[in-house]
Amino acid sequence: MRIVYAGQPFPDAWTMAVFLAGPTPRLPEVPSWRPEALDLLATAGFHGVVFVPETADGERAPEYDDQVEWERQGLNFADRILFWVPRDLQTMPAFTTNVEFGRWCTSGKVVLGYPATAPKNKYLAWLGRVEAGVSLHHTLADTVAAALHEGEAQVERRGGERHVPLHVWKTEAFQAWYRQLCQAGHRLDEARVCWMFSPRGRGIFAWVLRVRVWLACEQRHKENEWILGRPDIACAVLYHRPSGASLLDTRVVLVREFRSAARTPDGFVHELPGGSSWQTGVSPIQVACAEVEEETCLRIAPERLRPLGSRQFAATLSTHHAHVFAAELTAEEMSRAECLADALTVAGVAADSERTVVEVATVRDILQNELTDWATAGMVMRALL
Repeated sequence: MRIVYAGQPFPDAWTMAVFLAGPTPRLPEVPSWRPEALDLLATAGFHGVVFVPETADGERAPEYDDQVEWERQGLNFADRILFWVPRDLQTMPAFTTNVEFGRWCTSGKVVLGYPATAPKNKYLAWLGRVEAGVSLHHTLADTVAAALHEGEAQVERRGGERHVPLHVWKTEAFQAWYRQLCQAGHRLDEARVCWMFSPRGRGIFAWVLRVRVWLACEQRHKENEWILGRPDIACAVLYHRPSGASLLDTRVVLVREFRSAARTPDGFVHELPGGSSWQTGVSPIQVACAEVEEETCLRIAPERLRPLGSRQFAATLSTHHAHVFAAELTAEEMSRAECLADALTVAGVAADSERTVVEVATVRDILQNELTDWATAGMVMRALL
């Protein structure tokens, strides 16, 4: 375990970084709680680095601006921010701690603890629980254990990699993007988590990073951009082309669903059946089959789906790919889809606030109207051409 005190330089690499956040004694006769926390971390076998916003010798702290900047960097670097708040209104009022907790409680990195007798902590507990599902602990030992619950990374992160906290680093969405970045010869120099989406505590579904990337081929940094990461999706183009019909008269199964981001004339999206999975180890073709049944009530055997490849879905906005498959339906199957559409049959997962209705549209409709987006039109044309 390596300890980095206030004002000291941050290491070049680590497997995990913990920041010990909370009140610092303002009087020499008041002991700090951080040495006990360090002992607990060492006893637990922690091998990462610990950022301690106090000086190593207990002497004069760095200048105020230097101290604040060091803490800002450390909080951003940290994989876990351990807030221990033994508040004493006379000796450790923890006013700055309140601000820091509010700033970081939704980061996905925070663990909160305070003695049950410590005053004025009720709002911190409420804010952490309601805003981010932060668990609460009343002993320092339990708080340390919670901070180490998910364990360290299996490899060291170096340079700009240190800016990506473990809970984002471990997602397949990040790793898929980062692999391609490195393979292209680029280098991540800085990153900062701006936002995360973790519905109902099931883990991270999406995140936004502000990044600074070095482009070796252009000898410059690309910055002032943010990227959205989320799991890849799998979509299915289900179509039927009657004998003698033209390409434009080919009929395609779509689903209509309300999505908050829609800018269509009717306020709904009209897209291919598809989606992503929370489960690991599920192949895109399995996801595609499951999504077809879930969103359209139709069943397509996996062996009927032919893969069309994987491409980025919205490259200027999001890192995720769409894995596209296609299957030609029989006349009877398309008639079944049309019956579902005429009956306005509702499908989807109600628990996820998902409500889908089957639609059948010709390729002409898809290309001419303003209801289907360009990505959907492109996937349809890829399947039929």
